[in-house]
Amino acid sequence: MKRIKTRGLKQTILFSLFIFTLIANFGGCCVYSFTGASVPQHLKTIAIPIAEDKSGAGEPGLRELLTTTLTQNFIDDNTLQVASKTNANSLLECTIISLTDAPAVVSAGETVQSRRITISVQAVFKDLVERKTIFNKTFSNYGDYSTSGSAVERNNAIQAAVKNISQDILLAVVSGW
Repeated sequence: MKRIKTRGLKQTILFSLFIFTLIANFGGCCVYSFTGASVPQHLKTIAIPIAEDKSGAGEPGLRELLTTTLTQNFIDDNTLQVASKTNANSLLECTIISLTDAPAVVSAGETVQSRRITISVQAVFKDLVERKTIFNKTFSNYGDYSTSGSAVERNNAIQAAVKNISQDILLAVVSGW
């Protein structure tokens, strides 16, 4: 009887060790963050004012979409806390410099199958503590939509381009030093 209890205890301990090993080995691989990647210690906050639109495309809501998407990316990343311009250690100013809508896939007979929205944004990242510009870069990205699609598909392509640009800008800020 004592032998059976010992065997059950050994099995429980082995099973517990197995589970612990799994958690230790694979628990951290599913989550990744750039928190503290290479942002200087004195920068804790970032201000992201509403983007300017100098593209001339006249796309309604584009400035707001870019600003909102960028802000949400920084909130989700949590490397720098989003703050007002008066309270921030750093500043990210963005200007939409172009939005183009051009054929992306042309089939036989020169029929356009899909179109590509390409957006370019000039981003200036400033260290307000040391009063210097960290970078001044242009970021471009795109989203495709079907020519047989609706205005909703075109809008989804714009959102995809903005999302990709926002992620590129975030990465440049938190790890591109």
